Amino acid sequence: MAPIDWLRRRWLRLLGPLARPLMVRRELRVAVFASAAIISATLATLLIPLWLLALGPIVWGIPHLLGDLRYLVIQPGFHRRGALWIAAGLPILATALGADVLYGFVGAAGAVLVSRAGGGRKLLGLLLVGALAGALAACGEARDIVFAHAHNVIAVLLWWAWRPRGGRLHWLPLALYLGVSCFLLSELAFGVASGAGGLTRSLGFLDQHYQVARLSPGLTGSLATRLVLLYAFAQTIHYVVWLVLLPDDDRDRVTPPTFATSLRGLWRDVGGPLVVLTALAVTGLAIWAVFDLMEAGHGYFRMARFHGHLELAAAALLWAEARRP
Repeated sequence: MAPIDWLRRRWLRLLGPLARPLMVRRELRVAVFASAAIISATLATLLIPLWLLALGPIVWGIPHLLGDLRYLVIQPGFHRRGALWIAAGLPILATALGADVLYGFVGAAGAVLVSRAGGGRKLLGLLLVGALAGALAACGEARDIVFAHAHNVIAVLLWWAWRPRGGRLHWLPLALYLGVSCFLLSELAFGVASGAGGLTRSLGFLDQHYQVARLSPGLTGSLATRLVLLYAFAQTIHYVVWLVLLPDDDRDRVTPPTFATSLRGLWRDVGGPLVVLTALAVTGLAIWAVFDLMEAGHGYFRMARFHGHLELAAAALLWAEARRP
């Protein structure tokens, strides 16, 4: 981590007096970085959306799964509650092994049921989870795709609710996120991406037709492609939330630690073996992608199928117990 920390120190010196407010004001730092990430992701979505979809999961997918486990399971201590392993863990495990996407809502309902909440709040939580499951079931065969799109938003909502806010700066990136999402669903975004050649810059067989078939099955025309653009953007911000924004908001200290300190904190929270296993998995997936990018992507998504349901169950549990991590 020493070379990376050296580069950051150099960058902060170049910023001069502009660096101090970013270092001592977390609300400002997170809002600025989130806004910059949203603007960058928007430009990338218009210029190289197919590259984002192909390479994003290979580079950031497995590290963001570790973030899921760290912040949603290990830090709140949920892994030490045996009832949760049965009520929520087993249905989520079933989705990882290929069960229907609705089993994940069984896990969310189970988490609410065994939560440390009052009877009224449990009943309301079960009704809300049931309503969401019913709405997803009404989507028929498209429910897997609908949930894949929706789960990108879950991370943003978790970040928004993660801790009490001392100001209103967090509304800026949230407004940008909503505005960009609406823009990417418009014909204007489709025209810009087409005119800039973004929909023709592909990596092998991972072209526009492949991504439309994967993310907008059954749809035709520009709407199918616009949904692909939205997913490319939302997935990128999903990774940014778990790898940058939420870790910064979760820390006790207001000033950002060095990268070396961050690595030691990760090692302490999740344990050395899991950090090493994650590093090996990232390396293995990258090597696989060099030889067969499409199959490496398929392998990642098969492995990661559970994590959207983990986020849903954790969100339901945190809501039921009216707590912030």
